[in-house]
Amino acid sequence: MKKSTEVPVLLKRRLQAEVIGPIHAEMVAALGKEQADAILDAAVRKAAIAEGKSFAAKAPEGKTSMADFIKLYQLWTADGALEVEVLETNDTTFSFDVTRCRYAETYREMGLADIGHLMSCNRDGTFCQGYDPDITLVRDHTIMAGAPRCTFRYSYGKGG
Repeated sequence: MKKSTEVPVLLKRRLQAEVIGPIHAEMVAALGKEQADAILDAAVRKAAIAEGKSFAAKAPEGKTSMADFIKLYQLWTADGALEVEVLETNDTTFSFDVTRCRYAETYREMGLADIGHLMSCNRDGTFCQGYDPDITLVRDHTIMAGAPRCTFRYSYGKGG
């Protein structure tokens, strides 16, 4: 699936974090942690929605589906970025647990664990808003927040 010109997502997130980390630190110094986190959260969520819309525009025949959404996950798991146990996949459900998250490991190595959820985890459900608002995510646990696994439960249903 990966074109030769595409940067693997894990590398992209590391490169983004190298820029975002120092900017966030300056915002914390000027505005306080709460406001800096809110600004970063809003910016990343807007970017995730825009990215979702971009992927939706490339969907076969201009129609998104759970099947095509599931195929997209190859981008985020590429190069061993995520180790996943798939629980269920069908036309309305994509359920899996992440048992290893190299995104979380990367942010910890960079000293950015306290904002890793803002840079990556918050993208997951928000991406759906741009890709197809009928796809929703329920995730009760994340490795980034200290859980032993991330619990991804995507569902698809017209109108909500």
